[in-house]
This record gives sequence, C-alpha cells and structure tokens, in this order.
Amino acid sequence: MVPLQKRDQFDNLEKHTQWGIEFVEKYTKFVKERSEIETSYAKQIRNLSKKYQPKKNSREEEESKYTFCRAFLTSLNELNDYAGQHEVIAENLTSQIISELSRYMQELKAERKSHFHDGRKAQQHIESSWKQLESCKRRFERDCKEADRAQQYFEKMDADINVTKADVEKARQQAQMRHQMAADSKSDYSSYLQKFNQEQNDHYYTIIPNIFQKLQDMEEKRIERIGVCMKTFADVDRQVLPIVGKCLDEMTKAAESIEPKTDSKQVVESYKSGFEPPGDVEFEDYGQPMKRTASDTSLSNPREGKEKPTGKTKGKLWPFIKNKNKSPKQHKEPLSHRLNDFMTSKPKMHCLRSLRRGITLNSHVRNLIEGSGPEDFSHLPPEQRRKKLQGKLDELNKDIQKEMDQRDALTKMKDVYVKNPQMGDPASVDPRLLEIGQNIEKLQFEVQKFEGWLAEVEERMPSKSDTHRRSGIYETQNNTTVSNNCAQDRESPDGSYTEEQNSETQVKANTHPIPTSSTPEFDDEFDDEETLPTIGTCKALYPFEGHNEGTISVAEGELLYVIEEDKGDGWTRVRRNEDEEGYVPTSYVEVFLETNAKDS
Repeated sequence: MVPLQKRDQFDNLEKHTQWGIEFVEKYTKFVKERSEIETSYAKQIRNLSKKYQPKKNSREEEESKYTFCRAFLTSLNELNDYAGQHEVIAENLTSQIISELSRYMQELKAERKSHFHDGRKAQQHIESSWKQLESCKRRFERDCKEADRAQQYFEKMDADINVTKADVEKARQQAQMRHQMAADSKSDYSSYLQKFNQEQNDHYYTIIPNIFQKLQDMEEKRIERIGVCMKTFADVDRQVLPIVGKCLDEMTKAAESIEPKTDSKQVVESYKSGFEPPGDVEFEDYGQPMKRTASDTSLSNPREGKEKPTGKTKGKLWPFIKNKNKSPKQHKEPLSHRLNDFMTSKPKMHCLRSLRRGITLNSHVRNLIEGSGPEDFSHLPPEQRRKKLQGKLDELNKDIQKEMDQRDALTKMKDVYVKNPQMGDPASVDPRLLEIGQNIEKLQFEVQKFEGWLAEVEERMPSKSDTHRRSGIYETQNNTTVSNNCAQDRESPDGSYTEEQNSETQVKANTHPIPTSSTPEFDDEFDDEETLPTIGTCKALYPFEGHNEGTISVAEGELLYVIEEDKGDGWTRVRRNEDEEGYVPTSYVEVFLETNAKDS
C-alpha cells in the first residue's frame, strides 16, 4: 500500500538526518582535540622559554652584555609571544566553532524531532482514515448481501401457498428494511470515500511534501554550517600568521644583530691583566765564575747594567723610579728586600722569567689571574689599582642610588596607603624602610673606605703632565732600543701601563681571567625593544608583593607588558601573560612606551 511506502521513506530520512547530527558531533570533537593540542603546545613553548630565561644573581645575567646572549634572550621573548598566538588559536577555535556548534546541535535536534513528529502524526491520520474507509466498505458490502438474502426469502415465502399471509408480510417488511440499510451503507461509504480521497490528496500533495521540504532545508542549513566552520577553522590560523611572522622576523633581526668583534672586545676589556709579555731570556755565561757570582744580586746592582750591551738604556730608566733621591750607585740591598718591595708595592719588574737562578713570582701572578687579593687591590699596579677602586666606587654609588630610589618608591607607596587604606597597611612598609636605611649607611661607609684608598693611590701616582713627559721619553726609548732586556724595555714610571699594553697582555691570562669589578645593567638589552602588542613594556626595578586585590606580584628585573599608564594615582597597570594582569606602583617599574605598539 502507498501509505506504507511513505512510511518507509520517513524511516530512511530519519536514519540519514541522524547520521548528519552524528557527523556534526564528530567534527565538533575533532576541533576540540585540535584546540587542546594548541593549548598544550603553547604551554610547552612557554615553559621552554621560561626555562632558558636568565636567572637572577647568576652568571647568565652577567653574560647578557654580549650581543649573542642578548640575541638569544630576544629570541626567547619572541618565542613566548609565538606561544601566545597558539593560545589565541585555541581560544578562537573554542569560541567560534566549538561553542557555536554545541548550541546549533541542540537546535538541530529539536527541529528534527519536531519535523518527524509532524510526519508520524500525518501518517497515522491517513492510515486511520484508510482503515475507517475499509470499514465503511465492508459494512456496505455486508448490508447488500443481507438485503439480497432477505429479498430471496420474501420471494420464497410469497411463492409458497402453505405460508400464511402474515408471514409473507413479515418477510416483505424484512426485505425492505434490509434494502434500506444497504442504501444507507452505500451512502455512508460514498460520502467517506470522497472525504478519504480529499485527505489522501492533501497528505501526499501538501502535508508530506511540506515536511520533506523542511527536512531538506534543515539538512542544507546543517551542511552550510559545517562549511562555515571548516572555513573558520582555516581563518583562525590565518589571522595569527602576521603576528607569528613578526615574531620570526624579530628572531631573525636579533640573530643579525650579533656582533662578533664587539663581543671579543668585551672579553679583551674584561680579562686584560695590565702586565706586558716577558722579554727575551738573557744568556748567562757560567763559564765566567766572577760574573756568575755578581749576577746573584744583579737585580739591585746597577753596575751590572753597565757591563751589559744595553746598559746605556738601563741608565735612562733610573729617573723614572719613584724615589729619585736614590742613586744608581747606592749600596746594594739584599735580594729578599727587593722581592718584598716588589710584592707589597708596585711591580716594577714585569719579565717574570728574567730573575736569575729560577727566582719567580708565580704565586703573585696566580693571585692576579685568579682575582684573589686584598680588598683594597694593593696587589695590582697603580693604574690598574686606581681603575679597580674607581669601578668599585661606581658600583657602590649605583647600589646606593638604587636603595635610595627604592626608599623613595616605598615612601610614595606608603603615602598612597595612607590616602587609600583599602590598598594596604602603611605600617607594613616601615620594616622595609628601616632595612633600606641600614643598607644605605653600610654602603656609604664602604664608599668612604674606598674613597680613602683611591685618594691614597692618586697621591702616589705622578701628575698628568709628568706622566705625558715620561711616556714620551719611554716611547723614544722603545723606538731607539732593541728589546733584549725585559726589565729595561717593559718598565714604566711607577709600574703604570697604557691601554695598548694592557690589551696586548690579555691573551696570556685567558685561562684564569680576572673577574670584572662591575657588571653591566641587565636591562641594557631591552632599550631597543620593538613594539609589543600593548602600549609598551616595563622592567621591575624592585620586587613587589601584590597581596591586595587588583595588584600583581613582580620580581626584580622581570619584564612585563604595560596595559594602562599611570593616571596620577601612583599605579601602573601591567600584564604578565594572557590571564595575569594587575597594578604595580609606578615608582617600582621603568616604563618604555611605544607609539606604534601592537595589540596583544
């Protein structure tokens, strides 16, 4: 029958639309797993970048003065931004596809259920009408047969002479009644047949086609929505490509900014010792006993210099000795006294291998190379000692300024707390202020101590004019004399040396470098920071514990993104990553604003 065939079509459509819903669910699951992969990948990249960031108070922070170290740090920061773009991909996949498909799935299921409910209801109605029509038809058929039998019985009774007239009349009335019932059944059957034909026509030409059309529209919308999501899936990646490309460009730019010659000069400046290379070793003629005996005190015996081939130049060096009252012909003193003078004051003999009979100063040189020695750097030559003391003073002054800046910042923060008690307790700042005051007093005491040593060194050193005069004589000496004797060729007034001499000797001490007295500021590499996806960047000058609501904790030297400038209340709004942001005292950070900052 036709109705059953239509019911089969509904069954097929129901299976197909159910498969369509399952496909949407499968695609949603696919996008969700992709989003999870992006999130995990971004987390691993961030952890990798954080793992290789320079640690506070470590050698890595000191090494940041080299261009290749700064380039690597820039690459790590850009890699962190690169990870942020993958987090953006995961967020957009979730908001633009997964959430949208989840809501659409509920609507699709409800719409599908409504359409099939209407279809089943129409199918049941037409089937019920069909059954009622069949019932009318059978009743009409039954009544016709009953009327025929009643007519035949009447005719039989009417032909039988033995039947009374009353029986014949009864049979005639029965036949008439049956004919009337058959006529009524025929009328009902005819009327209901017309009704059924009309309902069947509406069912197959109006109701069912409408339901099928709605199902078709529903399927087309579902397919269209899947297509839109697949396009969005690609667009989400495409949207971050410019920023990812910029991160990669910054990495390339950082790599191209590496300057090998600049880094090598840094090493030269850091490790030069101030000593000149030793000169030629003298020939000692052991075949002449008298001269060999005299050589035992050749270090202090001026007459031996006269016997040597280069004795004329040796005589010119005596005016440059600090104690000019001494004559080259004065009474010679023991060798141990001269060695003690060499160890405690200024090293006038720079050729360590020129001492007779294997007398060397290896222990003194080792102390210089390894950086060990007294606190006042008295083991160094005057010029090097002055540089070391001046460097130590500069370092102490920087520390004092840093402590004073921090004290000013804490004072300002205390004023903010006083004006706004909800931001914090003013009394909580007092212990730190007391500690900073004590630190400043200690540092000022150290400054006074080193200033005293520096003044002592500068008093002992010759004046600039005298130094220039002696340097000119010394330069003339070197130009006119063959370098055979390291004592006469390498010695300069009071053991001081020029920068060219220092750079010449740095190669000799590269296995045991002398540590530099000061370390460059770590934030130098961020002065040329490119624009970030914010209004700028900042560096934390001091640690800040953000215990109050709306604030964020930062560590000293940490780099952050600036979201909002100080509006005059003493607070700057910063962000560490996509979901960590808050306020820090403006005086605690150094802000670098960029006019062409990019959005994060």
